Amino acid sequence: MSRRASSLAPGVIPALLVVYLVWGSTYLAIRLAIETLPGFTMAGVRFVIAGALLLGWGLWRGGSLGSWRQVPTTLGIGALLLLGGNGGVVWAEYRISSGAAALLVAVEPVWVALLAPAVTGAARAGWRTYSGLALGIGGVAALVLDPSGLDGSRVDPWGAVAVVVAALSWALGSLWTVRADLPTSRAVATGQQMIAGGLLLAFAGAATGEWAALDATRFSTSSLLAFGYLVVFGSIVAFTAYGFLLRAAPPSVVATYAFVNPVVAVLLGWLIVDESLSWRVAGASVMILGSLSLIFGEHGKGGRPLPSPTEEVCETPPA
Repeated sequence: MSRRASSLAPGVIPALLVVYLVWGSTYLAIRLAIETLPGFTMAGVRFVIAGALLLGWGLWRGGSLGSWRQVPTTLGIGALLLLGGNGGVVWAEYRISSGAAALLVAVEPVWVALLAPAVTGAARAGWRTYSGLALGIGGVAALVLDPSGLDGSRVDPWGAVAVVVAALSWALGSLWTVRADLPTSRAVATGQQMIAGGLLLAFAGAATGEWAALDATRFSTSSLLAFGYLVVFGSIVAFTAYGFLLRAAPPSVVATYAFVNPVVAVLLGWLIVDESLSWRVAGASVMILGSLSLIFGEHGKGGRPLPSPTEEVCETPPA
């Protein structure tokens, strides 16, 4: 271990490993879950359960539910983060591989860099961010325009577009939280947003006919295990680790999850579900990760790391 790594506060390295591996694995877990579970309904129930647990935890710790005037904001943020962000990724994974989804979601910081000045009043991006934008767009193009894709078949353009739009929705929801009027307890605010977004996802499932076609006898063991993994580890454990990192580690260290998660997702797709790798995918990965490095190199010097859509929860960590 290097001197720099050993100088970090106790618990930082294990927490980083949790965020790296768990958030990187959620794309594969979603893919396994939706093999037999209805996508929108699965995601909705997942976030309602996780949100209820976080809300209960926050109230037990002395937090308050807030006021009625905060309800529209909570609903709006929940809709952008979970219905638009998570729901878009879930829908896309019916059409593209988990590795392709993870790589495309990596453009979310591009949306944040473009929108932050208008939404939050942050300083305009500098040359590093603009260079990162160009490199990231090139990486996405290299992936989407590849006729062979990740698994020997063409990358579905609608699936790719859905992920990019989902990243935009996630970025808007995350930036909205910066100036939003929310309950003071971060666990309560997070739980409320997850419940709101989860209910919207469940209603989307009903509107698309998932409830009418629901047949519990078709649920496979692997899908149910993946669902449990998403609730417990993806929506609670890893996000708690992330909240700890925000308090205990430098922002530049915490932000490295954005570089590692897509790589973890691609490797897990290759190891577990036999998604093949290609030199074009490797090139696209390098370009996208390079773009993130440039963007975070500029934005991570003095502020907190930008939120990631890899776990599709919300910007505020649990208390």
